[in-house]
Amino acid sequence: MKVGAPPPAPVGGGIGAVLRVRPFLLLWLAQVATQVGGNMVIYGLTVVVFSTTRSNAAVSLLLLTFLVPAVLFSAVAGVYVDRFDRRTILIATNVLRGLAFVVMWAVGPHLAAIYLLNAFVSLVTVFFAPAEASMIPQLVPRPLLIAANGLFTFTLNAAFALGFALFGPLVVTLAGADALLLVIAALYLVAAGFCATLPAAPPDDGRRSAHEVVVDAERAMESTFAQFREGLAFIAGHRPISWSLAYLAITASLIGVLGVLGPDFATRALGLAPKDFVVVVLPLGFGLVLGILLLNTYGGYLPRRRVIEGGLVALGCLLGLLSVAGPVTRALQAATPNGSIVDLSGLLSLLAVVVAIAFLAGIAYAVVAIPAQTQLHEDLPADVRGRVFGVLNMLVSMASFVPIIVVGPIADLVGTPTVIFAIAVLVLLAGLGSILLRGPLRPGEAALRADQPAPGPVDPLTVALRAEEHVGEAMPGAAREPRVASGEPAPPASEPAPPPRGRA
Repeated sequence: MKVGAPPPAPVGGGIGAVLRVRPFLLLWLAQVATQVGGNMVIYGLTVVVFSTTRSNAAVSLLLLTFLVPAVLFSAVAGVYVDRFDRRTILIATNVLRGLAFVVMWAVGPHLAAIYLLNAFVSLVTVFFAPAEASMIPQLVPRPLLIAANGLFTFTLNAAFALGFALFGPLVVTLAGADALLLVIAALYLVAAGFCATLPAAPPDDGRRSAHEVVVDAERAMESTFAQFREGLAFIAGHRPISWSLAYLAITASLIGVLGVLGPDFATRALGLAPKDFVVVVLPLGFGLVLGILLLNTYGGYLPRRRVIEGGLVALGCLLGLLSVAGPVTRALQAATPNGSIVDLSGLLSLLAVVVAIAFLAGIAYAVVAIPAQTQLHEDLPADVRGRVFGVLNMLVSMASFVPIIVVGPIADLVGTPTVIFAIAVLVLLAGLGSILLRGPLRPGEAALRADQPAPGPVDPLTVALRAEEHVGEAMPGAAREPRVASGEPAPPASEPAPPPRGRA
């Protein structure tokens, strides 16, 4: 076997087969550690910054330090990654991120240091992502590439729920935000250990000068902007694509809003400590999981557009209820007679109401985001999938900038419940607007007739695998990581590091 070539494919296929390839298993474990750790730190630093400043604007600035470096540098990072040994890059970036969080723990709640170190971690991550994806074809035989890419995409989606909604709140609640920083540092150093066991991956052409690398980076940037313009033109000319983009932008923005306003809502509306906004995040995560399971079982029997629109309307109503949960709960408690045979105080407690609303909102979020992403996969023609997907991901990330920048300062002026209520109205109007403006369902969108065979369940992992397969079919110039993992020359990475949200 040729040196540096992937091992022969194991007997069989799918996720089980690709996990039996030990080098890939170690790379995937490194991805799990870094993705879960990265989402945990979003939760932890949000708590630290708000506890220190009591300012929503400060939290907005924190989240921007996650996003801005990725958007500015992701287009050229892949070019520089191709210049060096990818295994070395994987090890170095994980070690640097681990050490950055150790330093962050040592300096304590120093706001400027948190911002600078967090921006540094985001910048380092921009170089880690393409190096990680570029290792896949060296570790995995070609017949298993689709399964390997699908598993990486599924892990990226699941890491948000595990890190931001489960492990982050759990560690902060049990041990505090300071301990969380050490846990995350340990995860990155463990990931560096996993990457150290991988085979070397030297650059394909080590004879290029530094000047040539810079020229390639400039061309990559120019190509990215050219593809961006082409993608915008395609989106403008295809109304269903524009609607799917709008749905995804709304869900992405809501996650950013939750990250900014969550600690203040826990403090002022619920009377809790900033770290206790887990009472909103955790049931939201459980609702998201249940929403996926419901889609898996019943999603194939329902018209997808109506599911999305119903989810938006429900999400708007639930956010509105969340914003007035305090006054309504106190009014209901006051209306309950003291001598009532049935004691409703537990059911009418503010925390119980908020947990129930957040759980239902998680279900509503799932039935908007997942069908919208699936619809996008089906609506895009094969010859532009990769190019438009790169543009769409960039647009969705940019769409999340606006609420992150705006809602923090506004909430400081008018109050968090007022801002949440205004957002609820906008989401509700978006759902009703989709129903009214898009009109009746087209024949292909209508619900299944009784004489038609019932579709099978919609497995989210299968959707992820098919998405990567579609991207692999894309035309040259597609700026997506899985295309790098297909064994072809690496194009510029146009997808920024994810903001505090999950893609499904």
